[in-house]
Amino acid sequence: MKGIILFTLLTIWSNVDCKSCSYSPSQWCTSLDSAIECGVLKQCLETNATKPNTLDQSVQVELYYESLCPACRDFLTSQLFPTWTMLQDAMSVTLVPYGNAEESFDGKKYQFTCQHGEEECLGNMLEACIFNVTGSNAFQIIYCMEASTDVVKAGEKCVELYDPNTKWDSIMTCVKGDQGNQLMHQNAVKTGALKPAHDYVPWIVINGEHTEELQDKAMSSLFVLICSMYKPSKPEACSTALMKRHRSYSYHGE
Repeated sequence: MKGIILFTLLTIWSNVDCKSCSYSPSQWCTSLDSAIECGVLKQCLETNATKPNTLDQSVQVELYYESLCPACRDFLTSQLFPTWTMLQDAMSVTLVPYGNAEESFDGKKYQFTCQHGEEECLGNMLEACIFNVTGSNAFQIIYCMEASTDVVKAGEKCVELYDPNTKWDSIMTCVKGDQGNQLMHQNAVKTGALKPAHDYVPWIVINGEHTEELQDKAMSSLFVLICSMYKPSKPEACSTALMKRHRSYSYHGE
C-alpha cells in the first residue's frame, strides 16, 4: 500500500519544484513543515480527504471562537489547523464562530453585538456562511482568513484559492439574507448551550467535554493531545520522534 501511495504522489506531483525540499516524497505529507517546504500542502490536504472515513473513532474537537479574537486566531492557525493537517484521520473539527457575542430579536430577525465590534460580527457571519456554502473546503478557507492581516478582506481571495467553483456572490447572498442570520442564531444557541458555560474564548471542547485540564493541554500542544487520545492504531505522524518534537515546543502564549 505504501508503494502505491508513493507512486501516486510521484505521479501527481512530478511537476513540483523540489530544489528547496529536503524531504523524500514519502515524507511530504508526514508533517506540516515538510508539506510547506516542498510546496505540496494543498495536495496533502486533497490526498488526506480521499482516505477512508474514521469519523466514528476520531477525536472530536470543537472550537468556540470569535473571528477577530487574537488568542482564537493564534490557536486556530498555530495549533488547530496544523494538527488537523497532519492528523485528519484521527480527528474531526467543528468550528463555531460566535464566542462572547450577544443576540437580540427585533421581531423580524436577530441582531448581534460582538466583543470586537461590527467588523467581528461581519467576520463571524462570513465564516458561518462559508461553512455552509463550501462544505469540506471550509476549514482551509477559514485558516487562510484567520492567518491574514485583515480577516474580512481576505475572505474573497481565500474562497477563490481553496474553492474556485464557489462564487463570492453566493457567500454574500448568505451574509446579507435570512440564511446567514439563522446560521448565526444557531451558533448563538450552540454556544449558549455549552456545559459548563463558556466564560472566555477560545473555548475548546474535546469529545463533548470541556475541562481546564483539556483546555490547557490543547493550548499547549493539541497534536500531542490528539495522538494520546486516539484509540485505534496511531497515525504515522504520531511517531515517537514527532511526539518528542511537539512536546518540546509549545505555541501557547506566543
